[in-house]
Amino acid sequence: MIKEFKDFISRGNVLDLAVGVIIGSAFTSIVNSLVTNLLNPFLGLFLGKIDLSNLIFKVGGASFKFGSFINSIINFLIIAFVVFLIVKSVNKLMPKPEQKPVGPTPEQEYLREIRDLLKNK
Repeated sequence: MIKEFKDFISRGNVLDLAVGVIIGSAFTSIVNSLVTNLLNPFLGLFLGKIDLSNLIFKVGGASFKFGSFINSIINFLIIAFVVFLIVKSVNKLMPKPEQKPVGPTPEQEYLREIRDLLKNK
């Protein structure tokens, strides 16, 4: 069992995935900081010095922090756009799979020759 675990963990895909998760979490904290510390104050200039993260809607005893939800949407959109750009650039760099010519295979050609020879007899 230990050998199987070692084989599993040492495969390249697992290590690549682990690195991706770590970098993704670090990138998420950077985007959170960008939205909270730069974009919200900038938007607050145009919205009358409103901090989006403090927007609250109260109904009865319940408080709905829709400002925090707006921050989360902005975070998601930024991260999704960056991931889109990364995937798009990687797809351009990766070689396209070689397409096989569309036509009969050698086996099909032999079968056609046999068929034609049998028709002629």
